[in-house]
Amino acid sequence: MAKAPVLTPRAEDFPRWYQDVINKAELADNGPVRGTMVIRPYGYGLWERMQREMDARIKAAGAENAYFPLFIPQSYLTREAEHVEGFAPELAVVTHGGGKELEEPVVVRPTSETIVNEYFAKWVQSYRDLPLLINQWANVVRWEMRPRVFLRTSEFLWQEGHTAHATYEDARDYAARIHREVYADFMENVLAMDVVLGRKTPGERFAGAVNTLTLEGMMGDGKALQMGTSHELGQNFAKAFDTRYLSEDGERELVWQTSWGTSTRMVGGLIMTHGDDDGLRIPPRLAPVQAVVLAIKGDDAVLAKVREVGDRLTAAGVRVRVDDRTDTPFGRRAVDWELKGVPLRVEIGPRDLESGTAMLVRRIAGGKEPVATDTLAELCPRILEEDQALLLRRSRERREARTSDVRTVEEAVEAAAGGWARVPWADLGPEGEARLAEQGVTVRCLVGEDGSVPESDDAPGTVAVVARSY
Repeated sequence: MAKAPVLTPRAEDFPRWYQDVINKAELADNGPVRGTMVIRPYGYGLWERMQREMDARIKAAGAENAYFPLFIPQSYLTREAEHVEGFAPELAVVTHGGGKELEEPVVVRPTSETIVNEYFAKWVQSYRDLPLLINQWANVVRWEMRPRVFLRTSEFLWQEGHTAHATYEDARDYAARIHREVYADFMENVLAMDVVLGRKTPGERFAGAVNTLTLEGMMGDGKALQMGTSHELGQNFAKAFDTRYLSEDGERELVWQTSWGTSTRMVGGLIMTHGDDDGLRIPPRLAPVQAVVLAIKGDDAVLAKVREVGDRLTAAGVRVRVDDRTDTPFGRRAVDWELKGVPLRVEIGPRDLESGTAMLVRRIAGGKEPVATDTLAELCPRILEEDQALLLRRSRERREARTSDVRTVEEAVEAAAGGWARVPWADLGPEGEARLAEQGVTVRCLVGEDGSVPESDDAPGTVAVVARSY
């Protein structure tokens, strides 16, 4: 009788496979309140690596980290009508505290544009205070009716940037810079995820924004996942909160603003983009553990060699875990590391000591071969970079192979059954967008014919990228 697979095959049931990976790779558990999650150490290690890489890019773009309160007076949200209308169904509202009814209900932070503007209005006095570039790492709460771990949870972790500028052009260019130099660079060069950069249609924009830039990734089942957004807020929030500055001409002017964010949804995207029927495959540049060195037997000489190889790889700049838990069967440990997607396994046993080799197993490219132990420190960094590039290439090839150019709503719906469609926005328009939505298909973004980000919704040659999505 054939042995049952550790994971549900992706082709058989992709959603079930996704949940199996989260459980078996020990990434997260469901929290006690519906829609919440407990992120386990290995899953949180992935988020920490994402934070580190993103934070460096955000700071390189000139923003500084700060922190704003979790609780926001409900009246703040009502000041910007479109904003409160957009978030009303998702709000968690606190009405009692300390055993008493509150004089004013407070909202548990769904996003921070309103409370940030309350303080920007105090901090910005003159043009010399601009641009004001702030980022926050925090948790937010948006009540989710159909929760799914990492993808849609009522509470999730994220970073949210908020900026104020003296001119429309400066704000517009900064939103585009974050979109390109922070988000796209990170997702392509660290997550090894091919993403399409575009602008949202008016119907899909962030509530209160005048333009939303997005990054859309194709998952392993052909659906789209919004990986991050950067918004031009215009002067909407500045008007609501009277956020003004004294110009060089001595005039009191409203600031122009942006906001932008990415979240733990990226962990879900990582799983669905690179995972296979054996579990995770973590891009080497992201991986908390790039190589695990496993002792096959509990022999003293084997354990000594395993630790020596671990030290050599660490000295070569590889993030290493030494697995000398020989009281646990070797096969089980090997499967566990495979599930967790560690890029390289270096397996050493008594026979390997005799031959001066180790078995090198590649999780991403596949295959294994004996390698002289004294060459590992030179070989492994090169293989890790090769496999990083391989994941990005496969992600791009999948997106290109499963994207069709079509002309009608009917053709777009058919193409979205297993991938994406590109349809001229002039042929589709808001009416066609509404017809797509009736079929469970959405316009993910607008792009130029050459793949560039259009400067306006109706720019000549604008193409709508449509898909089913998470």
